[in-house]
Amino acid sequence: MNVAVWDTYVKRQDGLQMHFDILVPEEVRNSDQVFEYIDQYLEQKNFLAEDVRSGRCQFCHMEQASEDVISIIDQRGYYILEFENCN
Repeated sequence: MNVAVWDTYVKRQDGLQMHFDILVPEEVRNSDQVFEYIDQYLEQKNFLAEDVRSGRCQFCHMEQASEDVISIIDQRGYYILEFENCN
């Protein structure tokens, strides 16, 4: 499965900036759908973050997903690859 990788930065209310990639099926081209998935992800956090629309989220590139990533995308529609200040 090819996935679209969206490079994402969101400011937490404690001042730290989160950095993560959200991976979605290549057919998902609507940024509103990507933002909806990010909102679902942020709701699971034990801290508050600003609206992703006030941060930066942009399409980065396409890549082939691993079987583990495909399995999670099949379950929830997206996969998050966390980099900075996500916990």
